[in-house]
Amino acid sequence: MATATYVPIATVTSSSNGPITFSSIPNTYTDLRLVLVGTVPSGLAQARFSYNGASTNFSGTSLEADGSSASSASYTSGGYITVGTNNSELSTTIPGLVTLDVFSYAGSTYKTCLATMSSDLNGSGGVARTVNLWQSTAAITSITCTSNGGGWKTGTTATLWGI
Repeated sequence: MATATYVPIATVTSSSNGPITFSSIPNTYTDLRLVLVGTVPSGLAQARFSYNGASTNFSGTSLEADGSSASSASYTSGGYITVGTNNSELSTTIPGLVTLDVFSYAGSTYKTCLATMSSDLNGSGGVARTVNLWQSTAAITSITCTSNGGGWKTGTTATLWGI
């Protein structure tokens, strides 16, 4: 059995309260993994991702929990991938962990991914897992990471891995 090898493609540390973008992603891997650790500029927020500047054709189903309740949700015809909503959100002060696993990103079929988020809000944080689909056959050459809290605070770090 072959062993998957994680190869770092790029690491970005946010120097301003805004989005993080990985561009010119090579098509030499089978899958991608994005790992982001950081905080948001304002309010409790969700992580959001888009590919190649697209703002349509995203859908997903999520499962979330916060230690006292759980919920699920789904969306269709979205403008981006969303992870975290009612029971799990990112903080302005305590770093959260967000991952995005994109499968067959350079292939000519629709793109599937698994997005996860874990946050600790001084004991009241939450977790979210979302399976997503981007209805496009284009190879993914860029990924933009943002949030509904205004992007990512200075010091947030994101690393993109090829697998």
